[in-house]
Amino acid sequence: MRPELIFFYGTGSYFYPDANSKLMINYNPKDWFTFIFRIHKADTVRKLFPMFIALSIYSAIVAWLELSFWKLSANSEVKNISLMHGLLGFVISLLLVFRTNTAYDRWWEGRRQWGTLVNSCRNLAIKLQAMLPAGNTEARAFFRVMIPNYAFGLKNHLRKLYKAEEMEALPEGQPPLDLSKHVPNQLATRILQKIADLQREGQLTGDQLIVLNNELQSFTEVCGACERIQSTPIPFSYSVFIKKFIFFYIMTMPFGYVFSLGYLIIPMVVFIFFVLASLELIAEEIEDPFGFDANDLPTDTISNNIRKHVGELL
Repeated sequence: MRPELIFFYGTGSYFYPDANSKLMINYNPKDWFTFIFRIHKADTVRKLFPMFIALSIYSAIVAWLELSFWKLSANSEVKNISLMHGLLGFVISLLLVFRTNTAYDRWWEGRRQWGTLVNSCRNLAIKLQAMLPAGNTEARAFFRVMIPNYAFGLKNHLRKLYKAEEMEALPEGQPPLDLSKHVPNQLATRILQKIADLQREGQLTGDQLIVLNNELQSFTEVCGACERIQSTPIPFSYSVFIKKFIFFYIMTMPFGYVFSLGYLIIPMVVFIFFVLASLELIAEEIEDPFGFDANDLPTDTISNNIRKHVGELL
């Protein structure tokens, strides 16, 4: 079945996502055999394979020039280039460790924020169920729709799109959302407005309003934290420097090591590039954890769980 059509409210365009694009990979961390011999769609081998071919050709040409065409001796000064790699290997390792840790911190912070949203939605639903008069089914129906809608609205807001089929129909009397404006803010405003109306009608006390406001305030705090993660990538100069460092480190490697390895330099260069470039690619993917990549957070599942739990409570 073809996936649903999605609207990008930032651009006014539509697209059909990959059918599995919104699913985070579920796996058994103890299954070594599958990890080693299976190439998953998220595996960096797929993305880097064209570079493997190019580097193999490049390394073979360098090896042929030095060994067969120029016939450089093992005492050639060119061999000393390998000393540079020994000195810089530790530096590039530190840079990539820092890069990966920074990206994972952003991924984990995103997961913590969505965990906070789950708890806040549950707490808000529990308190509304306890505080609202038993006969007020209209208010319960309103919050049963709007609280999960906030989770779905935030999820899609972070992806710069809007999926109308995921949003439950707004309660009667609610105007349509303005997609040119901040959707999560509109939803949070309507929830707070409803709570304030109930307080003015005498169905909630002032103290109860304060308690509920604290829960709702965490909604916008989570939204702001996620937007901060998404809109503040690693500094441009740092990212460019790492890529250039890896490039020149790999491209100069055949010149020095070909004297000791011969044509075995070809697989060695490819393997070292695979290790270094994979760390950078993984960091790039997880530093913005709210999209459709295989390693992004399962925000679809989390949003559906919020809808399920709020529905059970209200």
